[in-house]
Amino acid sequence: MLKHLPRLLAAAVLTLAFNACAQEQKEAAAAPVAAEAGKTYFPIEPAQPTASGDKVEVLEVFSYACIHCAHFQPYADEIKAKLPAYAEFSYMPAIFNEAWEAYARAFYTAQALGLQEKTHQAMFDAVHRDHRQIRSFDDIAKFYGEHGADVEKFKQTAGSFEVESKLARSRSLVPKFGVDGTPTIIIDGRYRITAASAGGYPQLVSLVDTLVKKAHAERTAAGAKK
Repeated sequence: MLKHLPRLLAAAVLTLAFNACAQEQKEAAAAPVAAEAGKTYFPIEPAQPTASGDKVEVLEVFSYACIHCAHFQPYADEIKAKLPAYAEFSYMPAIFNEAWEAYARAFYTAQALGLQEKTHQAMFDAVHRDHRQIRSFDDIAKFYGEHGADVEKFKQTAGSFEVESKLARSRSLVPKFGVDGTPTIIIDGRYRITAASAGGYPQLVSLVDTLVKKAHAERTAAGAKK
């Protein structure tokens, strides 16, 4: 046993060094990123209206068709959990093609029927984890029927004025935000962030926190001038 001690000690040292290196890399990956306009985030000019009233809006532009959005969802949940009382998180589905429009219509229909929170993660799971075959809006309606919706009412609501109005708003605002991919985070209609600009999802979470505080300070200052 004693003759093997140097080897065991060497192996232990290497293991500790490896673990320390891995921890350093993990901490570096999650380190806060500086808010640099034009580099880590992009000002939206002109700023666009929000739907959050007096609260700072944190808006995720996404699609159920986007696997990156599915991967980002745990980070979106983290952002929501960490938001201060003066901020509000919401979603806006992007409509880049016909398939994405169907998912956007489904999102707003589920929202109108009070099913969005219940089914949001389930839809990501169905499409990207379970690889469910969804070829038509009937398939989408059937999915929501499995989660408590009346299928016929779901289809009727999908063509309602409320849903059409929200789809029209998305078609109008997403290009004005400068969004060309998902997921993208819009802070208060003023700032655009992506994982690529932030340097990764953990950094994006940190940057959202910084820009929410910045937007709140700007709102406060603007209110003080009135």
